[in-house]
Amino acid sequence: MGVLLSKLWGMVGGDRQYKTVVLGLNNAGKTSVLYSLLLGKLVPTQPTLGSNVEEFEYRNLKFVAWDLGGQELLRHSWSLFYANTDAVIVVIDSADPEGFPAIKQELVKLL
Repeated sequence: MGVLLSKLWGMVGGDRQYKTVVLGLNNAGKTSVLYSLLLGKLVPTQPTLGSNVEEFEYRNLKFVAWDLGGQELLRHSWSLFYANTDAVIVVIDSADPEGFPAIKQELVKLL
């Protein structure tokens, strides 16, 4: 039965990759969240300058994740990555409430 379901799932797009965009202000932890999903653990990271793309599988789904730099200078380019996006992960640093208005503004632009 499981083999049959696997074959059916493959026929209807089970091998599809889902484009995901990871957004957030600088130093919010976007890359840490991405690598936690990718590797299953936290690893040391450097600030993302521009973008970083990774492919990974999570719960039998395949993702291509675009980790976008959160510096104010880079945020205008976020919209270039939105086309054909299946999911958005927004990372918010709850220890930085001063950044809440800025991320709210970016989410309004996204929607």
